[in-house]
Amino acid sequence: MVTSTFAYFPGVPIYHSKDLVNWKQIGNVLDRKKQLNLLGAAHSQGIFAPSIRYHDGTFYMITTNVTNGGNFLVKTDDPSGDWSDPYFIDNAPGIDPSLFFDDNGKCYYVGTRENPRGATYNGDWEVWLQELDLETMSLIGISTKLWKGALRDAIWPEGPHIYKKDGFYYLMIAEGGTGFNHAISIARSEAIDGPYIGNKNNPILTHRHLGNQYPIHNVGHGDLVETPDGKWYLTCLASRQFNGFDNLGRETFLAKVEWEDGWPVINPGEGRLLDEQEHDLPLVPIESREAFKLAESDSGFLYLRNPDWKNYDRKSRKDWLRLHPTAVTISDMKSPSYIGLRQTSMDFTLSVDMEEALKEKEEAGLVVIQNDRYSIRLVITTENGAKVAQFITLIDGVETVVGSQEVAGHAFILSLKGEGQTVKAVVESSDKTVTVAEEIDVHYLSTKVAGGFVGCTMGVYAVSEQESPGYADFNTLTLTKD
Repeated sequence: MVTSTFAYFPGVPIYHSKDLVNWKQIGNVLDRKKQLNLLGAAHSQGIFAPSIRYHDGTFYMITTNVTNGGNFLVKTDDPSGDWSDPYFIDNAPGIDPSLFFDDNGKCYYVGTRENPRGATYNGDWEVWLQELDLETMSLIGISTKLWKGALRDAIWPEGPHIYKKDGFYYLMIAEGGTGFNHAISIARSEAIDGPYIGNKNNPILTHRHLGNQYPIHNVGHGDLVETPDGKWYLTCLASRQFNGFDNLGRETFLAKVEWEDGWPVINPGEGRLLDEQEHDLPLVPIESREAFKLAESDSGFLYLRNPDWKNYDRKSRKDWLRLHPTAVTISDMKSPSYIGLRQTSMDFTLSVDMEEALKEKEEAGLVVIQNDRYSIRLVITTENGAKVAQFITLIDGVETVVGSQEVAGHAFILSLKGEGQTVKAVVESSDKTVTVAEEIDVHYLSTKVAGGFVGCTMGVYAVSEQESPGYADFNTLTLTKD
């Protein structure tokens, strides 16, 4: 399984599972600058909607870099190893491509694009198909419009996937936009290039009719998978609501699928995503992790845009990461000195050991980032020669120091404790433990407030206004779900 990464590097994490429930990240598909140019990418730009397919011994991942380059694919024979440099597809407008390999050996590119005759309304797009020559990585033959979606004036038909079952080609898409009206619809045809006839029961999955108090919103972008014993499941994205806000952004959900009268039915008898999904698969648990050693490379670590590796020193001090601050802040469309993890729970404790050699007008510590205009951070800084712990909020671009405590020494344990939509900030030094801020409202770190498509990430950060900056050393980053 692969997921979107937008402006974060490395791009497209790849996960492995034997039961569709327990997943382990085995690498990142786009882990080299040559594969992924994120220069100038806003948080909700960069990499959109990757799709992974396997054919004849080769794995293919195809996606869109909406900021730099457009649609491209990479390939490998070992999904946990190195992937190829990108093959950019010429004359392939739009976003969200996927591949379909037919029984005759032909490969087809399935994408979405704006109405070629000109959009008559916002979201007036269509799904299109064209054969892809895997030798030249170029489109050949005729580009064919397949479908615009289930509604007469459907908006944003996206994430198209084609499957073949019992003599029919099935085209499953997302439509309705990626917010509250998101939905999954499906059509079928006896020929790969159509005509495609929509299911009379479309959409086959949506939560828009359940009201804004239902705990799971924004359901769409599904993909079907058949298990070796013939069972069918659907993966899709959706957003969990916590007191009405979606700080975690889009997450991956699982649902059962049964076929009735030639059409897929999602969670029969329910027709929605469930808090606890029943399944018929033997579970294969994986080891959970809480400690992430910053001194080592780890496929779970994230950086904003393409990192400048000289700012991440793992050699000067054994078992520590030395972070060199720069003038780039988390509000800039560049790459700050930041390394983090994806936030996966609203009840958490994030902590790190830090030893610093900071100068005036420098800071380092923990940060939770939604985008360049919305974040919180717990940092150590130097003011008039004194060490100060500060808790700072960035709300719609306005920075506010909401908590400040003098501290002593150069070694600290910084902790952020999240409880639902509030956060507490604590700093421990050799002589005392101080609460820098508590009961801080963080609902603004949600897509509903901050906009865009992404959830939060959290990690360590350093920034400096000095021409010859100091540094901060960090040990293990611990993230526990409380």
